[in-house]
Amino acid sequence: MGIEEKSQTVDPEVRAYVYSLVSAYQVGGSSTFEDGRYVLGDDALACLKDLKRWLRLYDEKSNRLDVARCLAEANLVQGDLLEILAQWPDNATEDKLKSKIALACLELLVPLTWPLEIEDMRMTVNHHRHLPFLQLAQVSYKRAILHHDTAKILQATVRICLPSMAQSRSERSARDEGIIKLVLYFIRNVAIIAQPQHLPSRGDESEITRSATVEAFQKQNTFRLLLMISCNIGDDFATQDVVVLEILFHLLKGVDVGRLFMEREQLVSSNTEELRGLIQKEKAMLSGYARHGPTRHNRFGTLVWVKREGERVSTVSGQIALVGDQDTLWAMDKSKKWNKPKNRGRKTDDPSEHNEFDNSTSLTASARKQLRRFVEEFLDSSFNPLFAHLRKAIERETDRVLPVHTRQYFYLIAWFLRAERARRTAAKQKSATKPPTAVPDPEDESFAFVASVLNQETFILLNRHMQRSQDEKQWQDLNAGMKCFTQILLTVQEMSESPSEDDQEIAENIQNRIFYEEATHDRIIALLRSYKDQGFGYLDACTELSHVFLRMLERYSKQNLDLQVRSRRRARTKKKAKQATQGVSAEDHDQGPDAEDVAEAQRVTRERKFDFARFSARFMTQGCVDTFVAFTRFYADLSTEQLKRAHRFFYRTAFKMELAVILFRVDILQLFNKMIKGPEGLDPELPAFKEWEELVRQVFRRV
Repeated sequence: MGIEEKSQTVDPEVRAYVYSLVSAYQVGGSSTFEDGRYVLGDDALACLKDLKRWLRLYDEKSNRLDVARCLAEANLVQGDLLEILAQWPDNATEDKLKSKIALACLELLVPLTWPLEIEDMRMTVNHHRHLPFLQLAQVSYKRAILHHDTAKILQATVRICLPSMAQSRSERSARDEGIIKLVLYFIRNVAIIAQPQHLPSRGDESEITRSATVEAFQKQNTFRLLLMISCNIGDDFATQDVVVLEILFHLLKGVDVGRLFMEREQLVSSNTEELRGLIQKEKAMLSGYARHGPTRHNRFGTLVWVKREGERVSTVSGQIALVGDQDTLWAMDKSKKWNKPKNRGRKTDDPSEHNEFDNSTSLTASARKQLRRFVEEFLDSSFNPLFAHLRKAIERETDRVLPVHTRQYFYLIAWFLRAERARRTAAKQKSATKPPTAVPDPEDESFAFVASVLNQETFILLNRHMQRSQDEKQWQDLNAGMKCFTQILLTVQEMSESPSEDDQEIAENIQNRIFYEEATHDRIIALLRSYKDQGFGYLDACTELSHVFLRMLERYSKQNLDLQVRSRRRARTKKKAKQATQGVSAEDHDQGPDAEDVAEAQRVTRERKFDFARFSARFMTQGCVDTFVAFTRFYADLSTEQLKRAHRFFYRTAFKMELAVILFRVDILQLFNKMIKGPEGLDPELPAFKEWEELVRQVFRRV
């Protein structure tokens, strides 16, 4: 980039002043007298503070990115800041001047690595000009931080906050709390930075992947810092809980929990089965294509006119139109393209946001091993104190808690509950292959490590969050809430099957509290009915939640024949009907002499005996069927478990509830026929194919 082109992007006066501060005489540079090693300038500390003021007063106050662009072009991070931190020796923590310079470097690194959020309401021409360049610059910052040649940068930044952390919470000043937060924000920024999908890369993305981040955090004692703060949250630390939550979220999102807790032999077997499934899917796709694709004898062009009603004529190209009427119509349908109208009047979410929870991330073998060790240590020592403290902060609606933090909170609850179950399953499989050497500790087999999210306070917060997200159409928040509720139900189900009587009793109480509220039943049905176009991740979450909830409620109602549910709506209806027949207003009725009897009668009428057949019939509506039909349309990409989930719903609808007539629609029958008969149908080698084939055969027989 030439000088004239640079002057057009940034004000020349701003660039000149920033470049003068970054010069070797001011901050520092390599010295020939020190064999090329980096040497601090005479006014290094003052220059670093001046650069921080420029970032704060010019960029942040003016809502611009000019100074950050100049610092990226001047190579300040790789050429100066990281070199200063690399030369900070381990035994120089007591050196006041060097500690101040290291802190000044960190105060610049945090805003320079801060996530660049694209906000349409505040975006200016300045932002559109600088954002792509700065996003690529942040990628290079992360690469240099994780893979510095001579020093461990993350470990050096952790050492900055150790003197502040060594003090008790009552003795810490506001400056000490700020230093601890600054280090955590820097770690958070490093975890967030990733290669932008819409920008060109240098071909070395492997150096900044999730695996590289996990390995760097493990080698440079960052995981130890997170564990120490998390396990002492509420005692020695208070306001750092939200930052730790963000770090955990960006480290763990998209990581497959099942594969994380697999042993090496199981992982190899799983990879082999996955590869075999992909090969089989490709083989089925090619065989289906061979039945309808071109051959060596029909390479010549063919154009067929098809006469339709009203003297209209359609054209179909290809010799497949000569085979028969069905093939001709299929070729016509395949050539049609529907331009879906854009909903200009309704605000839609960014499509990339639909995949925030659902994009899978692959890890290397060493990163998987290190992350598994960290997750196990976190579950053993830090999960309960951190998430209990976060729940209280969310309930109090403190200033540091943003709406995105509530979403991350419920997503991580779901992730760690699944991790705890996967860990217990792996431990059982491992103990089954080895002879018992000692009596297992009952505490190790209990669910005490995740007890902080299995209490009534968490259920109340979760229900309130899901209802508010549904009312406000915050689909990502609702997606996180549904995932959390599903994993809570699955954890409670595993607790009910535990050999421990205490776990069984706790699971019984939790199920009684969950299934007692009819408002919860109504919410599950409303979530399933209200799906429209919120993305596949949301579709998968709502169908899984309804499937698990319905299955557990059926089992629980069979075990508890006298199950009672509380229905406020029924009570209000009866009360209004009684008042209408007596001609008494609600105020006069409450102030009458029989107020105590009315209150008692109202309390009794709120509870009624639960009828599972009546409840399950509420799922058999067109809205719920449409949701599962939309889910089944992805049959080529669904796993065996997901295919079974859809199969169970249609089987319950058609045969258990004797409502097969709901499925007698042209689009549903065409989908079922395509899944079994093709073209591009289910692979006959799939485990769920025979069940689907029998279901479709019985449905068509009833038609």
